[in-house]
Amino acid sequence: MAVDHYENFPVASWLCPARVRGPVVAIYRYARTADDIADEGDATPAQRLQDLARYRADLHASGVGTCSRRWPAVFGPLQQAIREHALPLPLLDALLDAFEQDVRNPAYPDRAALLDYCSRSANPVGRLLLHLYGVEDEAALERSDAICSALQLINFWQDLGVDQRRGRSYLPLRDLEDRGITAAPGAVEDSPPLRALVADLCRWATELMQEGAPLVYQLPGRAGWELRAVVQGGLRVLEKIARSGFATMQCRPTLVRADLPVLAWRALRMSAP
Repeated sequence: MAVDHYENFPVASWLCPARVRGPVVAIYRYARTADDIADEGDATPAQRLQDLARYRADLHASGVGTCSRRWPAVFGPLQQAIREHALPLPLLDALLDAFEQDVRNPAYPDRAALLDYCSRSANPVGRLLLHLYGVEDEAALERSDAICSALQLINFWQDLGVDQRRGRSYLPLRDLEDRGITAAPGAVEDSPPLRALVADLCRWATELMQEGAPLVYQLPGRAGWELRAVVQGGLRVLEKIARSGFATMQCRPTLVRADLPVLAWRALRMSAP
């Protein structure tokens, strides 16, 4: 699938089983459009929240078979996916809760609050994919949550400078205080204590990713290989952040085409437990 935004990880790539590729693309477009409503353009927060409320109403209408007039390219395919695959609406709803939270731009007092946000912003996507693959056991769901939360956290630490310039911060206040960093959310500046904090937060993301990684052996065939690539992509971004000296206030490490052979080799080397 061609996308208009930089993405760390593959979206409906050729590794994704053909039978679920359409629903995966529909879920991606749904989430991507909602994210743009929350973040892009020059609308006021009140306007963004109003648009997200209308978007949510169209989601619920799609659940009962009514087509959206405002976002037909999003809700047409999503409605088909809901009908054919019985996608759980509460998971799709939860994503909108996270985007509304972004508009309100709260501070995050501690890591638990950040994981609570991830439970709405990222984990529902993993659970939707497991639903499409017919994987429902609790261990798989917990591992999926760990991987998705790790990916969300990696994106936060990768985008640290970008978010700060937009007046948004996902740095836990308790961690900032523990390292003697005093600044209003969105006004943190690059410093040795901040880089040390980013290093610690990246270790946390690595631990979460490793906790969830055994899920790759529970998914059948190409789906398991797709997830291997996602896991290795996340770890590769963390590696690049480390190579930058954890200076993501100054630069934004990204995956490039030259990383693909490395990711493929590392995915192949993931041995079963």
